[in-house]
Amino acid sequence: MSLDTAASKPHEALAGLLADDMDAVNELIETRMASEHAPRIPEVTAHLVGAGGKRLRPMLTLAAARLCGYDGPYHVHLAATVEFIHTATLLHDDVVDESDKRRGRPTANLLWDNKSSVLVGDYLFSRSFQLMTETNNIDVLRILSNASATIAEGEVLQLTAATDLRTDESVYLQVVRGKTAALFSAATEVGGVIAEANAADIQALFDYGDALGIAFQIADDLLDYQGDSNQTGKNVGDDFRERKLTLPVIKAVAQATSEERDFWVRTIEKGRQDDGDLDHALALMAKYGTLSATRDDALVWAERAKSAISSLPAHEIRDLLSDIADYVVARLN
Repeated sequence: MSLDTAASKPHEALAGLLADDMDAVNELIETRMASEHAPRIPEVTAHLVGAGGKRLRPMLTLAAARLCGYDGPYHVHLAATVEFIHTATLLHDDVVDESDKRRGRPTANLLWDNKSSVLVGDYLFSRSFQLMTETNNIDVLRILSNASATIAEGEVLQLTAATDLRTDESVYLQVVRGKTAALFSAATEVGGVIAEANAADIQALFDYGDALGIAFQIADDLLDYQGDSNQTGKNVGDDFRERKLTLPVIKAVAQATSEERDFWVRTIEKGRQDDGDLDHALALMAKYGTLSATRDDALVWAERAKSAISSLPAHEIRDLLSDIADYVVARLN
């Protein structure tokens, strides 16, 4: 999802501050996504990497390491690892969701095929583990391998929870923590770990990443219903058409009358959607104010992210991380 909908872009300022590190990460990514024997691998990965994106997750790893005073080389390896894990999950997600557009461009599975997307995603996961072992840090291995398992678990949970009207906000949060926040929190946590920061600072970085990831995903889910498709790269209502129970709908279902619940059963659980159903769904969300309530939840999580790192030493990077928490929800204005 694009982060270009607000005027101030703290992630660009952070990227400028970390420009040399980001150049090293990009060079490492390009080197490690190559394949001598399977040219389709760099073709597929180059298409997705070339589609844009802000490299926010690897940048968080670099920022956390620098914030904690790290001056070694391995934050670059970890940042590349995080980006490979993220890219692998995108390739797999587009197959699972049968998507045909990402960041405004055709998806890899549309241009090539599902088999290529799945297998190249597997290759990138393997590359990510090769990279993280080069740090010779068992804590790093534990954090990133746990995150990879949690991401997969979250995606599988979503398969069943997304079309089950019994899914409530606690299950939604569990899904979000799995599929999105797990990589954000791992990205920031390993930056502190590789810098050998104290336990309190590492926990603060983890808490920041966790809350930021949740705010980010809630904002994305809200933008699916009220965003500008030219900026988000998605069509308004894609989640509805794909029968995904995201927070705005969960809140509407919780307050639905019997007749309204029958509508949600037909469109989400049974997948029988007719012309005008999206408009009716939006009308029900407006009736119960679920879009504004979802926005309020995103703002709460952004504040939690800022609060988590408020105890860290004063630093330009800390200020920019705080600004990024504001920024991911400023997209909703």
